[in-house]
Amino acid sequence: MADTTVEALPEDCLCHVISFTSPRDACRSAVVSAAFRGAADSDGAWENFLPPDYREIISRSVSPVEFSSKKDLFRRLSSAPLLIDGGKKVNLIVGFSEVVELRMVCWLEIYGKISIEMLSPNTTYGAYLIIQLTERAFGLDVEPSEVSIEIGSYKTRGTIYLKCDLLKRQGLVDTLREGEDRVVCVREDKWLEVELGEFYNYGNHKEVKMWFREVKGVHLKGGLLVEGIELRPKQ
Repeated sequence: MADTTVEALPEDCLCHVISFTSPRDACRSAVVSAAFRGAADSDGAWENFLPPDYREIISRSVSPVEFSSKKDLFRRLSSAPLLIDGGKKVNLIVGFSEVVELRMVCWLEIYGKISIEMLSPNTTYGAYLIIQLTERAFGLDVEPSEVSIEIGSYKTRGTIYLKCDLLKRQGLVDTLREGEDRVVCVREDKWLEVELGEFYNYGNHKEVKMWFREVKGVHLKGGLLVEGIELRPKQ
């Protein structure tokens, strides 16, 4: 009788299946059995957990990004900010605890922070959430999302609607809706950019905290891809 257990499947098949899960699930699979370990640690699986343009991101890094595997690269990019473009920008790759793509949730909160020592003093910075909408994006424009910046006692807040149908159909944004004071911008690389806020770095605080969240609505929402949070000096 042929062996019909999961462990009997070829490693490339297991790798393909694991790539549809999440980083946490892949790590859990690695401790299940030796058969799963090889597939769960493979570059093929972890390639799918990295941002689509990760090669371009690391090529713009001020310092060489050394890694032994795609899993190791994911850990490096999701655990520390990356200085890019000659030190003029900081890219924070968001490392999700459950999924890389927001598939279906009721409440959404994306949070990032960075040590102030990573940034140039006496400089005004803008913080931008870099996102993309999948073909199945839904529910993201029912309620406005809140964006905010916090550094010491300084706080900024704003609101924005992610207009799924308009962005997918035209790749553009329209005029502000009632209760909204931010819009989505389309970058040259076709990713979308949401300004979370701006702040002046006096150099006398430890860290900057940044949020993008929609926790008031109880409807389902999903189809959001997040590349990271980018900080760059404002002109």
